[in-house]
Amino acid sequence: MTFKIDPKLDLVLERVIDVPRELVWAAWTQPEHLKKWFCPRPWMVTECELDLRPGGIFRTVMRGPEGQEFPNIGCYLEVVPNERLVFTDALQPGYRPSENPFFTGALMLASQGAGTKYTAMAIHRDEATRKKHEDMGFHQGWGTALDQLVELAKSM
Repeated sequence: MTFKIDPKLDLVLERVIDVPRELVWAAWTQPEHLKKWFCPRPWMVTECELDLRPGGIFRTVMRGPEGQEFPNIGCYLEVVPNERLVFTDALQPGYRPSENPFFTGALMLASQGAGTKYTAMAIHRDEATRKKHEDMGFHQGWGTALDQLVELAKSM
């Protein structure tokens, strides 16, 4: 599937990073790695459960510095090793509809020299939800998380 970006509904983070896409893939798909970079510090991921198959679970629990916790649960829609990962909170594991969908995420990886062209999209159902996500700090938060991923990948 090819994604066509709709600037009214989608938020996009695109960068070329200096780590091979196989390491980026490992950082996204192995819980012990994902827990180390997935949310900007001082926030942390305290729980992570991944079942890498369409309909499989994508669950994290993020904890803030004051101890507040934010559980996130969804499922994978598409899994193409080292190339594409699509997940959503609009559906629960096994494709059960969720009560409070927020967005669908798409990660696209392409080799670029010795590095990776990294494209992450947050796809929203309406402009208000997109704006809410942007106001929550999408660009800074996802950018900081990507910096943390690169730092981790270079140590793997």
